[in-house]
Amino acid sequence: MDATLQAEKRAGRGKNEARRLRAQGRIPAVVYGAQKGQATEIAVDPKALLKILHSESGVNTLIGLQLDGGDTRVLVKEYQIEPIGHKLLHADFYQVAMDKTLTLTVQIVMKGEAPGVKQQGGIVDFVNREIDIEVLPGDIPENIVVDISELMLNQGIRVRDLQTADAKWKPISDPDLMIVHVVSVKAEEPAATEVAAPAGAAEPEVIKKGKTDKDEE
Repeated sequence: MDATLQAEKRAGRGKNEARRLRAQGRIPAVVYGAQKGQATEIAVDPKALLKILHSESGVNTLIGLQLDGGDTRVLVKEYQIEPIGHKLLHADFYQVAMDKTLTLTVQIVMKGEAPGVKQQGGIVDFVNREIDIEVLPGDIPENIVVDISELMLNQGIRVRDLQTADAKWKPISDPDLMIVHVVSVKAEEPAATEVAAPAGAAEPEVIKKGKTDKDEE
């Protein structure tokens, strides 16, 4: 999925500037360039960005960033959410080259009904719901569909079993990594006693996609 996002450059930084932007319905953000050390401080509409983040492809959405009359292709690097109101506080983007492959984590989606469940009384154990792939920015899939309609009891699908002949992406996770299998029903274990967390001020939640050398504003 492709999306567009309007942005404008900002001159100031720090907490006062962030408060001013949020009062105007925007949030501070940074775009990191293709070359190390390049960074542009911008402001974006949090509602428009949240709509992108809540789409099927989420953080893997290729975004056309509209800035100073230009169109820069970016992906979300990380974003910060206020834990109580769940409002966006800050976002980082990184510029991508359309002719260079990226390494991304993509969600797995199951399709079908396993006969090992209906006919043999097993249950589906969805072990790993994401895998890492290598792909060009223009070919990023929204998700990877795994068909379980032929799985019998004690059968499963590993990364090496994925149908990639016509795919524009290449899996780079361990080929032996189990994605989903049908297993026997086990007796339920007693639920663990929940321990209440100590009271205290909630900290903003930072959702990371990769490493960053930028300190929090």
